[in-house]
Order: sequence, then C-alpha cells, then structure tokens
Amino acid sequence: MNHSYRWVIVAAGALMTCVALGAMFSLAIFLEPMSLDTNWSRTGISSAMTLNFLVMGLGGFAWGAIYDRVGARPVVLAGAVLLGLSLVVASRANSLIVFQLSYGIIVGLAASAFFAPMIALTTAWFDTNRSLAVSLVSAGMGVAPMTISPFARWLITAYDWRTAMFDIGVMAWVLLLPAVLLVRQPPAAVAASDGTPAPAADGPGMSVGQALRSPQFIVLGLTFFACCAAHSGPIFHMVSYAMSCGIAPMAAVSIYSVEGLAGLGGRVLYGVLGDRLGVKPVLVAGLAIQGLVIAAYLAVGRIEQFYLLAVIFGATYGGVMPLYAVLAREYFGLRIIGTVLGAATLLSSLGMSLGPLAGGMIYDATASYHWLFIGSALIGLGAAGIAIAFPPQPSRQKLQMA
Repeated sequence: MNHSYRWVIVAAGALMTCVALGAMFSLAIFLEPMSLDTNWSRTGISSAMTLNFLVMGLGGFAWGAIYDRVGARPVVLAGAVLLGLSLVVASRANSLIVFQLSYGIIVGLAASAFFAPMIALTTAWFDTNRSLAVSLVSAGMGVAPMTISPFARWLITAYDWRTAMFDIGVMAWVLLLPAVLLVRQPPAAVAASDGTPAPAADGPGMSVGQALRSPQFIVLGLTFFACCAAHSGPIFHMVSYAMSCGIAPMAAVSIYSVEGLAGLGGRVLYGVLGDRLGVKPVLVAGLAIQGLVIAAYLAVGRIEQFYLLAVIFGATYGGVMPLYAVLAREYFGLRIIGTVLGAATLLSSLGMSLGPLAGGMIYDATASYHWLFIGSALIGLGAAGIAIAFPPQPSRQKLQMA
C-alpha cells in the first residue's frame, strides 16, 4: 500500500455509496407502479422509506462503533450481503407489512454499513484535500439518480416492479462484494494496531460520552438533522410532484437524474471551497441556498424550470452533506470518528425519515405537495440559522496538547 492507494479507497467508497443509497432511494421510482399494482397507499409504501431512515440511523451508530474496533472491511462486507438479500426478499413481498419490514428494516441496516464507515475511513487516509476526498466518496449518492434510478425505471417499464427490484438486488451483490476486497485501513491505523502510538492530533483524548455531550456535537447533530429533514421530502417526492404538475413519467425521472448530476459537481465544488475557505461559512451558505430553492419549486410547472431548480438544488444538498464529516473529523480526531459519525448519521436519518412519510400523508390528505415544500423550506432556513452557532474548529496544535 502506497500513498496513492488512498484514491482507490475513494473510488471504492463512491461505488458503495452509489449502489447502496441508489438502491434505497429507488423506492421513489417504485412508488407509483407499486401503488397501482398492489393498491397499497402511498403513505404505506412511503413509510417503508421512513423505517429505512430510522433503521439506517440506528445502524449507522452501531456500524460506526464496530468500525472503531474492527475496521471497515467486515462492516462493508456485512452491508453488501444484507443489501442484496433485502431487495430480493422485498421484491417477493405479498403484503404491505412484509414489504415494510423487509425493505424498511433490512435495506436501512445494510445501507448504514457503508456511509459512516467509508467516510470515516476516507478521513483517516487523507490529511490534505480531505474535504474533496470525502465529497468524492459521497458523490456516489449523486451518481445513483443517474444510474440506479433510470435503470429501475427501465426495468419497471420492460418487466414489472418485482422483477426490477429483484434484479437490482442481484446487481448489488455483483458490484459490492468484489469492491469489499479493495477496502484497507490506512498505514497509520495498521501501525497503531500493531502497538505503534497514533499521532496525538488524531487522539485528542475525548471520550465518546464527552464528545456526544459537547457543544460541537450538539450543533453538528441539530444542523445535520434539520438539513436532512428539509430536503428528504422534496427529494423523495420530486418525481411524483413533477408528474402532478403534468410532467411525463420518464421526464419526471430525468429531473431526479439532473439533481444527481448536479450533486456530483456540487460535491466537488463545495469540497474545494471547504478546503480553501473553511467548512463553516461554506456550509451556512449552502444551507441557506437549499431552503430558498425548495420554496422556489412551488412556482414552477414546466420541465425546463424543473431542470433549472434541480441543478441548484442537487448541487446544494449534495455539496453540503460531506462537510459534516469533515467537521466531525476536525472536532474529534480519528480515534472515535466512527462512533461520532454514526451518532451524527443517526440524527440525520431521523431528519430524513420525516420527509417521505410527511409528504405521503400530506398528499393523501390534500392531493397536493404544496405544504410539504413550504414546511421543508422553513426547516431548511432554520438549519442555516443553527449552523451559524458552530463553535470555532480546534487547531492542530490544540489537538496535540489535549
């Protein structure tokens, strides 16, 4: 393993987040055909996504703690096996409750095995260009709407939703299991496991309990929660919202894909800006833009207007998400980074769980997504306000003295 191997870790992490999060978010593509085929309510189907995020949050915390003890490879191997299994089982569900349990619980548990551990592993490999590297790993989530979602839509059109979900489960095994073999701990971590002391800057001496009670984590967790609560509903219901505005189904899916493509550029842009200007001001600005663009969706109705907002929205929510991991790494060091990121992921997943269910309930009650976008915009602006309260980041010298 040489220094350049860290970019292999980035590539493996990007593939894993693409497949795992793409499979999870593809439920938005399955929503309408499943509802028509099974007569299950949109609220019922959407609640599987809510379960997904709740379990993903708890799983992220557990997987993060396991990562701190055994490293990344056993964690992502378990996630790869579970992800394919969960999709195969869900594709054969004959009742809503079976689908909710198989898709909502197992997919959530599987997906949580990739994000926090691979982000934590990436921060361990990089001392420079850390924001960019973390952003590129999370860029897998941006690739997913351009790959997994159109593929799911094509499979549904060519066959049916059950065949499509089964095939995506098999594809997850084919792609993820070989990628697991590329996962390695960084040389410093390997040396530390053999008895060589880790650098002081990566071990500030704070316990997990102290970290989770610290002002830094409280602000980090609340901001992450509000940020995800703001964009989860608009992301999940965007295809259905566009169709309710008269957009054709494949064109509506393309809006979702444009968001993903914009998210790729946004992750790189925000990562570079975070390295150059500092993470906090870039995060605050991004959260404010996110809240405003969510509100702007209420004023659109034509496909080109959706595309314009999708570029801004995708770049913004995609760009800010990796910055939380960079802040966590700077605040708490490497020794407990998996557990801290897992706890932050738990809070973010609670936020993500609100949007799909709230959107489904609002639509079932009013036959409109109007109030979903109003509420999401207000929460998004609130996230920007919370982020302003971030304490100053600790300097490397202070970490070494701690």
